[in-house]
Amino acid sequence: MSQMLQTTHDFVTLAAAEPVIPGFTPSLPGTLQNPTGKILGWTAGIGLSLAVLGGLTGWACVAIGHNSERAQLASRGKSAIVWSLIAGIGIGVTSGLVWGFYQMTQGK
Repeated sequence: MSQMLQTTHDFVTLAAAEPVIPGFTPSLPGTLQNPTGKILGWTAGIGLSLAVLGGLTGWACVAIGHNSERAQLASRGKSAIVWSLIAGIGIGVTSGLVWGFYQMTQGK
């Protein structure tokens, strides 16, 4: 138990002390900012387009599988729809996180 108390004391002491890491403002050089933004924009756009295409293909598989009484095709279509939604949400969340961290590093 005393080791846990000592570790907790060390964490509190380190948290109250001056930071060991000097101030650093990360940023991309000016020549890389525009190409990097374009690459990230295209990547997100293509990823969302593929997620939409996967969802539409999944709906088509559900319709064909239901009308032709192929339960396996309809089941795969439903899985494709769910995974397309998850992919779209993942791209949106990742984009938001990247933008948030970028804004934090700019000091705004």
